[in-house]
Amino acid sequence: MQGFTPQDFRFMRRALALAKRGGGRVSPNPMVGCVLVKDGRIVGEAYHREFGGPHAEVLALSAAGEDARGSAAYVTLEPCCAHSGKKTPPCAPALAAAGVARVVAADLDPNPAVSGKGLRLLREAGVKTAVGLCAEDAARLNRGFWTRQRLKRPYVILKTALSLDGQAYARGGRSRWITAEPARRLAHKLRARADAVLVGSGTVLADDPALTAHGAGPNPVRVVLDTKLRISRRARLLDGQAPTWIFTASPKEVVGAEIVRVRSVRGRLDLRAVLRELARRGIGVLLVEGGPAVHAAFLKARAVDEAQVFLSPKLVSGDSNPNLAPRLASPRLKKVGQDFLFYGKVQCLRAS
Repeated sequence: MQGFTPQDFRFMRRALALAKRGGGRVSPNPMVGCVLVKDGRIVGEAYHREFGGPHAEVLALSAAGEDARGSAAYVTLEPCCAHSGKKTPPCAPALAAAGVARVVAADLDPNPAVSGKGLRLLREAGVKTAVGLCAEDAARLNRGFWTRQRLKRPYVILKTALSLDGQAYARGGRSRWITAEPARRLAHKLRARADAVLVGSGTVLADDPALTAHGAGPNPVRVVLDTKLRISRRARLLDGQAPTWIFTASPKEVVGAEIVRVRSVRGRLDLRAVLRELARRGIGVLLVEGGPAVHAAFLKARAVDEAQVFLSPKLVSGDSNPNLAPRLASPRLKKVGQDFLFYGKVQCLRAS
């Protein structure tokens, strides 16, 4: 640490809180917050609101006006220093021109072609700089941006819902409503925070999901892996509510979706090629919802960064209706070493 004070931490935490407000709206750009402080008082603050719109630093400078001169800027990512094809003007020169005296960045820009250049420009303009304050929090906030820049693929979150006896599907092949309403609402929030949600064609054929955020926030791009283009032309995810990209090796077309052709290897799509193309298209956070074969492919490719596993206290192996499946009454959870024990008495439901 570079001698940061409690006040420095307070203002950077405020900048991070502001940055989060851009979630789901700024991709493929990172979420960025900026707080301008003068004589211990915030004189301007802002966050990057939407892709193509003004950056956080420019908005904060506008809010501060003349008070920006002599202030300290707390920014969650190194200010950009050149247009390089960007839709908005660079921020580092704007900070220097406004007379900002000090810039504290949580971290450097992960793009090797940019990293460090924004702070160097500021130093050359006589602005004091510091970097590394709340760096882990800033990296976690923009984990998709970081992964796309460094690994040339999205940050992948594997999400699944299982019954206690390990079933994702009830008898008959349908997986709907394994979990209860509160868990489903949380799953919708996960979609709203992701840039894209991915399933295989088997899930589309079995469940016909909409793959939207159901009002929890912005709808993600819907991605389907469908080697032979088997999905129905009446599938719900072709409804136009959000962009739908179908990755396939088939020469066929589908109305209502963008077809992205990639090669297949032993009858399966080249997953690494899919991930590279998603990153190229600006997808930073990818929520992989399944089904089991898709999950297995991502795990085998070691392309999973995080897992969200919903576990329902139901036993659905012998039941075709998850809503009527036996379940644990007042389930309890106990940690046993590195494992967890879910236990309780079994309650059998009857159809009304």
